[in-house]
Amino acid sequence: MSLSVPPVSPPLWQAIHQLQENLSQTIIGQQGLVQRLIIALLSDGHLLVEGAPGLAKTRAVKALAQSIEGDFHRIQFTPDLLPADVTGTDIYHLQDGSFQFQPGPIFHNLVLADEINRAPAKVQSALLEAMAERQVSIGTRSHLLPSLFMVMATQNPIEQEGTYALPEAQLDRFLMHVKIDYPDFESERKILHLHRQEASHSAPQMAAMPHKITQAQIFAARQEILQLHMTPAVEDYLIQLTLATRHPADYDPALQQAIEYGVSPRGTLALDRCARAKAWLAQRNYVTPEDIQHMLPDIFRHRIGLTFSAQAKGMTRDSVLEELLSRVPAP
Repeated sequence: MSLSVPPVSPPLWQAIHQLQENLSQTIIGQQGLVQRLIIALLSDGHLLVEGAPGLAKTRAVKALAQSIEGDFHRIQFTPDLLPADVTGTDIYHLQDGSFQFQPGPIFHNLVLADEINRAPAKVQSALLEAMAERQVSIGTRSHLLPSLFMVMATQNPIEQEGTYALPEAQLDRFLMHVKIDYPDFESERKILHLHRQEASHSAPQMAAMPHKITQAQIFAARQEILQLHMTPAVEDYLIQLTLATRHPADYDPALQQAIEYGVSPRGTLALDRCARAKAWLAQRNYVTPEDIQHMLPDIFRHRIGLTFSAQAKGMTRDSVLEELLSRVPAP
């Protein structure tokens, strides 16, 4: 395929590919989560991960933080948390009578917002505003967050007592909403063996990398991803998928009965960025319809609303999106 775009840079791709391989050795049975973490990093977005306790959500983001140039902080969200506990606040200095800003834990490159749905609405809003604006406003001053800034928030789908569900409009701030499940038999065996080795201090370390992935490499990869080729037909397909969530009757009357509201333009942009990152990870300099189809569920899952009748029939967002993909013809 002859395209007037540069090929994927081998050194950059090799560095990111090695990072993905290293994470896969540490995070067993969650290859989908590992890939989504890398795609979110390359797409300059934030990740909402939903899964039962003990599925290596915290371990995954910690392992990523250890492999790239940057710092990491974990925030445990609880009902008594205050917005200033996340963003920081002005501290009064008695010596000179001045106020000095004390940055909160959000001022790190990688932030794990653990059990975000346990925090009250004010705290959630403070975090999500910082994610969207890439800055924190305290009083009359604004404080910029780091250039490399990524939040991975988690929520537990099992326990809903004492939780505060994220509003649909705020969910839109997340690039992807990823659902993870329990590992299979062989993965569970590998996890068991790895835990025994770690407990006896004989666990193998992650495959050695020449050096950590630098922030300059991440920014360069992001620029390279934006230059990937997308034919007009593939671009039209991407847009049609978005429009199908807003005007489902044009594609299938059954979809109209299931979808209450559709995807915002932010969803179109997210699908474009993530499909490009997926193609780049496959070492291609062009995007295919399969890249879009692969990424669509995680990007549209939290951006569509189901009607009451659809929920009463036991339909899920994933099943509706699967039906939508079958109704919109691919090029």
